[in-house]
Amino acid sequence: MKFNNITVLFLLLLTSSYSIAQITNFEKDSLYIEQVENLKKPDKVLHAEPLYIDLIRDLGARKGEKEWNLGFGLTDNLKFDSYEVLIEYEWAPVNRLGLEIELPFTFYSGINGSEKGAIPSDHLNGLKMAAQWSFLVNEAWATSMAIGYINELEFTEFEHFGRPLIKGNVYNPFLVMAKRWGQNVHSLIYTGPVVEQHFKTKEWHARYEINSNFHYMISGTRNFIGLEFNKVIKPGDFGMTIRPQMRVGIADNLLVGIVAGVPVSRYNERLSSFVRLIWEPKHR
Repeated sequence: MKFNNITVLFLLLLTSSYSIAQITNFEKDSLYIEQVENLKKPDKVLHAEPLYIDLIRDLGARKGEKEWNLGFGLTDNLKFDSYEVLIEYEWAPVNRLGLEIELPFTFYSGINGSEKGAIPSDHLNGLKMAAQWSFLVNEAWATSMAIGYINELEFTEFEHFGRPLIKGNVYNPFLVMAKRWGQNVHSLIYTGPVVEQHFKTKEWHARYEINSNFHYMISGTRNFIGLEFNKVIKPGDFGMTIRPQMRVGIADNLLVGIVAGVPVSRYNERLSSFVRLIWEPKHR
């Protein structure tokens, strides 16, 4: 009889502990969402932001928000390795409007046996300037939508730098749609055409990009794990890279994001990796 009573008591304690843990996690999520969405005005919905193709400020950005990003990437191609470095600053001058300036660099290293002509020249890719306006922020639906535009002036490779300085321009309007499902599950679609203009040859090239994202945010934190699907559609061609990723907060205003790249249908690209450091200076 005593054994049965002890067993019943143990099961009750186990059930109670599980319930308390569940309630605690739910409360943590609710408090964090409350902190992001309702302690300041205007309204804002908490969304997980992808780490590789990131947004121009948060959806529903509030005036005064700002952020610095440093990115470091490595891609294993068939005949060479490419190293990506980017410096990015984004801010919100007014509510709902995000602006961004980015300097992306790419450096190349040949693989044993590669011919010199098969290795691209190192270069500052260009000067990227972007704007994003959140035209829908609905807390009841946990949904946000935004439109934006990225313009990139393409610079000449370092070995020919200044001859000319600017060799082309990239035009990229885009649409963002994001929804949070419950407390922890986040989905986002970032899509739009990319049109490249080459000044010297007067050629134009176009592609369409669809980036779909799914993330799970850890209870009561800014940390998440997720998947980013980067899809590129060209006339007669389709490419996709799957990017598993995670974001971890190492201080109140400092985050690190780690991304792996697995190409699905790109014949000249193998595995890749990317790290993003995110620093948010304090703002009122």
